[in-house]
Amino acid sequence: MAAIITLDLQTIFIFIFLCLFSLLCYSLFFIKPKNSRDGRSLPPSPPSLPIIGHLHLILMSSLTHKSFQRLSSKYGPLLHLHIFHIPIVLASSASVAYDIFRDQDVNVSFRSSPPIEESLLLGSYSFISAPYGDYWKFMRKLMVTKILGPQALERSRRFREDELDRFYKVLVDKAVKKETVEIGEEAAKFNNNTICKMIMGRSCSEENGEAERVRGLVTESMALTKKIFLATVFEKPLRKLGISLFKKEIMSVSHKFDELLEKILVEHEEKLEEHHHQGTDMMDVLLEAYRDEDTEYKITRNHIKSLFVDLFIAGTDTSSTTTQWIMAEIINHPKIFERLREEIDSVVGKTRLVQETDLPNLPYLQAIIKEGLRLHPPGPLVPRTLQERCEIKGFHIPEKTIIIVNSYAIMRDPDFWEDPEEFKPERFLGLSRSGQEDEKRDKFLKYIPFASGRRGCPGTNLAYVSVGTAIGVMVQCFDWKIEGEEVNMNEAAGTMVLTMAKPLKCTPVPRTLNPLPS
Repeated sequence: MAAIITLDLQTIFIFIFLCLFSLLCYSLFFIKPKNSRDGRSLPPSPPSLPIIGHLHLILMSSLTHKSFQRLSSKYGPLLHLHIFHIPIVLASSASVAYDIFRDQDVNVSFRSSPPIEESLLLGSYSFISAPYGDYWKFMRKLMVTKILGPQALERSRRFREDELDRFYKVLVDKAVKKETVEIGEEAAKFNNNTICKMIMGRSCSEENGEAERVRGLVTESMALTKKIFLATVFEKPLRKLGISLFKKEIMSVSHKFDELLEKILVEHEEKLEEHHHQGTDMMDVLLEAYRDEDTEYKITRNHIKSLFVDLFIAGTDTSSTTTQWIMAEIINHPKIFERLREEIDSVVGKTRLVQETDLPNLPYLQAIIKEGLRLHPPGPLVPRTLQERCEIKGFHIPEKTIIIVNSYAIMRDPDFWEDPEEFKPERFLGLSRSGQEDEKRDKFLKYIPFASGRRGCPGTNLAYVSVGTAIGVMVQCFDWKIEGEEVNMNEAAGTMVLTMAKPLKCTPVPRTLNPLPS
């Protein structure tokens, strides 16, 4: 599979190279960059090749975040790179990231234009890819106050409790039948059903194939993310040549999402009109904003559908891969597994399932989740586009430059982390007692699994809850058998989300004969 992905990417780059050859030669050899004319100093740059720039250095590994990590280790924490004519600034240290997210927060809150405007998948309607402006500010406010904020999560807690109970019963059934469980797959179903229920007040139906369609579309979307990133990077020069990369694939997924979500929207509207009642799910909140003539920003049906696409992708894949990584780590560290179980037993007991209301009283579980995210951040690279030129660490950065913050490298930086490659949850114990200012500084400096600044992930609280309860139930209620002595911790190539090269498969063994009540 990795070989196929690598070959696919090589074909993509060859195609881009052929399409842009004449334009790039002209821009590289006959037009001087603006920054070279005004005498300002760019960050240091590794040796490059004509035309392709630093592409060969990035492709030295199929794991882009590790290629960038090696470049920074050799040449410095702030680098100026270019792929063909595209300028990129690579930030790989906590102090540089701090300056970017603190001093240039608004400046780096912009996105490049989406490759296909009309797509529901990271197009112009998407909250994730929206430019920093009135729409983004309105949706951000809605997200943190009525959709994913603490009070909103408390209102939707019963939905997640139902899905956690269902998740537990699936594992019990597998254990009774002595069947192997693919942790990532079951975690994806759990998270997908949770998001569905939070969106529309009910689970996606397994019987009519609705749930499978959603999971399939999420999988297709994640497979397209790297292609979408490449299409976004090369969007402007390709547009001049009348070329749109991967439009057919992107729009195919977009149309499938549109058909599914329009059906769900209509169903929800009919239900509201029939019962004359406003519920508490996300759909209700967004339909209320959609119908409000006096709202700050008038959203459309496509805005609603695109937001749900964002939530399905961000809420399903990242949480399930994080759950898988953490389970793999604690299975490989049996002493950590036993210590966590003892904590859960002492706080929750053995007569009921762990719940999200227990999480604040389970500091070791919280530390394990943070350590898992430190070593295996869902998005190892955080791309931004600089709206205006600025200075970072005394270096001139031109406007429209793509800035990539390598959170993977930052959270494994030996200058900030003792034994950075080791899984040591103890490093996070007591962090919450260090004071609010220390926590804020730590967040900006070295711990950024969900990025940082105003464009940091608004679903962080939901992610911690989803992963925490899933891990809690699996440790509280089961022992886990694996083939071999240790789980293979290699990373998969060719993806934008950090995933395991070999999915974690293990067999649950129940601790008790009788299932626990939720």
